[in-house]
Amino acid sequence: MMTLRKAREREILVDSVYSVIALVFVLVAGVELCDAASVVDVYRLIQYDMSGVPFGSRLASINHHAGSIPFSPQADLSRTVLMIPLRELNMTFVKEYITERKPLGGLIFLLPQMFGFENQAGMRNNHQDNGKEPLKNVLSELEQILIHTNLPYPVYFAFEDDNVNSVLNDIKKNDATGQPATATTGGYKFVVSAPEPKKVVSPTITNIQGWLAGLKADDETSQLPTIAIVASYDTFGAAPALSVGSDSNGSGVVALLEVARLFSLLYSNPKTRGRYNLLFGLTSGGPYNYNGTLKWLRSFDQRLRESIDYAICLNSIGSWENELWIHVSKPPENAYIKQILEDFSSVAKELGFEVNPKHKKINISNPRVAWEHEQFSRLRITAATLSELPSAPELLERTGGLVDSRHFVNEKAIVRSVKLIAESLGRHIYGHQGKNIQIFVDNSNLAVNPSYIRSWLDVLSQTPRVAPFLTKDAPFVRALKKELEDHTDEVSLQREVLDGIFTFYDSTSASLNVYQVASVTFDFLLLLVLGSYLIVLFSFLVITTRGLDDLISLFRRPPSRKVKTA
Repeated sequence: MMTLRKAREREILVDSVYSVIALVFVLVAGVELCDAASVVDVYRLIQYDMSGVPFGSRLASINHHAGSIPFSPQADLSRTVLMIPLRELNMTFVKEYITERKPLGGLIFLLPQMFGFENQAGMRNNHQDNGKEPLKNVLSELEQILIHTNLPYPVYFAFEDDNVNSVLNDIKKNDATGQPATATTGGYKFVVSAPEPKKVVSPTITNIQGWLAGLKADDETSQLPTIAIVASYDTFGAAPALSVGSDSNGSGVVALLEVARLFSLLYSNPKTRGRYNLLFGLTSGGPYNYNGTLKWLRSFDQRLRESIDYAICLNSIGSWENELWIHVSKPPENAYIKQILEDFSSVAKELGFEVNPKHKKINISNPRVAWEHEQFSRLRITAATLSELPSAPELLERTGGLVDSRHFVNEKAIVRSVKLIAESLGRHIYGHQGKNIQIFVDNSNLAVNPSYIRSWLDVLSQTPRVAPFLTKDAPFVRALKKELEDHTDEVSLQREVLDGIFTFYDSTSASLNVYQVASVTFDFLLLLVLGSYLIVLFSFLVITTRGLDDLISLFRRPPSRKVKTA
């Protein structure tokens, strides 16, 4: 019995030793993950397919050590995430590593705060800050490269702040020693835990329509003519969670809402209601060949379509100085086109700037739609696009990307644009062409309201609106619908599935966990020190309590137990 008791005590003691040693291993293994430096909001590069060809970032998860530029030409960056401020970006690096798809563990681009949307409301009329133009140009070039390249690693954007800059400075100091962060040297580690991106199934687009009915004479039986005012409200950019499109096409949406508000004041009184119907359309799918506009027009009955005298589409009218353009598909000799150009040109001259015509014939065999009015023209509806852009942008260009922030939009330009649109339409509706009569007079109840424009511009500049990630019941869509209901009648929504050549993937934002880690060498030395200390402590306790023989017996192989039979 005594022998069995001693054996049992010895087994308990041995188990305790093993448990302590196992605990030491767990603690040491966790050293690398126990020193979190910070958590940073990051925004993922868009991932999409066009005609089955993959573009953008194809991965979302990050679990690599951090690095910065410059780095050694011989450095292996396949397991390194580079953190690069836009201010220090070298386009040679972009062309070498991104365009040629050299191996990288990941990229994190740091953007100045002026490109963010959280503080956009405080940035007013800073569009003339010429010191920021170089950064804007660099980011614009970078964005176009990123969205047209297939990148087999995660790419994120983040914004500069004191915390992020402190981490970056530490990373640079480590890299300056010539030993970039690795598992053996330690440093910083970036971790983004994100699920594998999945395809967005049946992305929806929502068109919003409002109506102001004109006044018929008592003996009039024919349908009144209609003028349509249209603006596409959604965006596309390198980072869907940041694509607010303050100018493209937030400025067009703001102008449409203000024009609707102004004419609602006139049309609310039968004495000042015009003999034209006004149709207001906020369309979706603009960056994707104006897919929503096409679906909206196809939903019109033949009678409504034939009643439209012309449509004015508004696109990027928030950052111009002295010149706007009217883009048309029909020749300027066309009666309706001629009338539009004369109305807008005469009012612009009075306001002290120019509106120039730009005729571009539609190539029916080309599926590419450069301007929104071309969808009207393809259905034989006279239309024009008012824009600050002298020529049509390329596909997925100037669609509200990272550079299109509130910082670069001029409220005064939008106010002047609204005056031009409202006064031109008003003179046409009320037959005041060629007359020195101003309808929307400053400081009257029909004056353009800069505060209204500013408030809606602030809202749009803080609301990402990439169609595949903007649900049909999104608060922003409901807000637009309610605003039109306040100023127009018969407001309706048209929900459709975005079709065409695009496939999109989810996972647009995440949290970046930044860890300051020690090297494996340090962990190993720490393990040896702790292990040696525990062994010495254990040996000392056993010797002082049970004697040296008991300590030796712990490491001696116990005799085999045999069951003796009689």
